[in-house]
Amino acid sequence: MILGQERRNYLVEIGKTEALLPVQEQIPRESHRRGDRIRALLLEVRRTPKDVQVILSRAHPQFVVKLFQLEVPEVAEKIVEIKGVVREAGDRTKISVASRDKAVDPVGACVGIKGSRVQAIVRELRGEKIDIIPWTNDPRVFIGEALNPASIEKVGIDEQKKAALVVVADSQLSLAIGKNGQNVRLAAKLTGWKIDIISASEYEKEKLERERDIKAALAEEAAAQDEQSVPAPVSEVSVSEEVPVTVAESDPPQPESEPVAE
Repeated sequence: MILGQERRNYLVEIGKTEALLPVQEQIPRESHRRGDRIRALLLEVRRTPKDVQVILSRAHPQFVVKLFQLEVPEVAEKIVEIKGVVREAGDRTKISVASRDKAVDPVGACVGIKGSRVQAIVRELRGEKIDIIPWTNDPRVFIGEALNPASIEKVGIDEQKKAALVVVADSQLSLAIGKNGQNVRLAAKLTGWKIDIISASEYEKEKLERERDIKAALAEEAAAQDEQSVPAPVSEVSVSEEVPVTVAESDPPQPESEPVAE
């Protein structure tokens, strides 16, 4: 229960102890009055030489996890596991869930009939948007789901750099990025991947440019190979002029001398 406010920090009564809800642990734009009952996460217990100071939080991501444990029996019983949660308090939370029972839909369990369970949490968080995402170990699928509520067309990944390129329809680009980049920023934190988003028209334009560059490079390489494969020209001897040939002639044989008759 709220006891009062001191320097923008709320003093909260929990049993016989007073706790502090610091301004940095409050949900932005929310206010409380003396006597209001609130829920909060027990964040820290600070021991000092004089006393013990209990610090509460309503802005921490784990506060959302605790609310799901209170509102969703399957989460409390650990049938549905919360794999990750990221949050920008007062605006949006993204939470990934998986089921240990194939018969239980983890997203459906968290949403509840006609959204009853998740809406109770949204009310507690003063209208903060909550995206409940099915967890998977396939990074392409998980990244696509994490960018909810935007619809995704293609996801390409570089596993070594842990980076992803996501293609969305032109009409979905602003939704995928979110206000001030919030949606893609939270998706990147939730998945642990660096995410770049481009529109389908920009993707096709870049694809055509890459294809032209590849064709030009192949043509240059083929031309260079042709030049290397041409044989060197062979020098030819002209036969239009006769080459004089010198023949060595020997003196004709002399007849033998006949004996002279005496």
